[in-house]
Amino acid sequence: MAYDEELAVRIREALAERTDFDEKKMFGGLAFMVNTHLACGVIHDDLLVRVGKENFEDAIGRGGRVFDFTGRPMRSIVMLPGGSLASGGMLDDWIDEAVAYARAAPPKAPKPAR
Repeated sequence: MAYDEELAVRIREALAERTDFDEKKMFGGLAFMVNTHLACGVIHDDLLVRVGKENFEDAIGRGGRVFDFTGRPMRSIVMLPGGSLASGGMLDDWIDEAVAYARAAPPKAPKPAR
């Protein structure tokens, strides 16, 4: 299993209460796209949350860790251990932040057909 299916279900349910979203396999896990932008995802047992550069340090201070999938840190995305999100409220707070970030950006233009 490349990602925690239970965490993916919890993310789906949380997103469905808030907004329309798409799923895409990404980073060896599952990404959830809101408004054509990566909002959050699950990789192995961890939650991935896009918080933006301006909120990055705050998110690190709240238990996130640097996302460095390629060996190069991405200073707008944090990872959180899935086990630390046992209470629904913590997951909801991170999902709210991810959705707000993704909604704030204008939708990307569709890619031209090849």
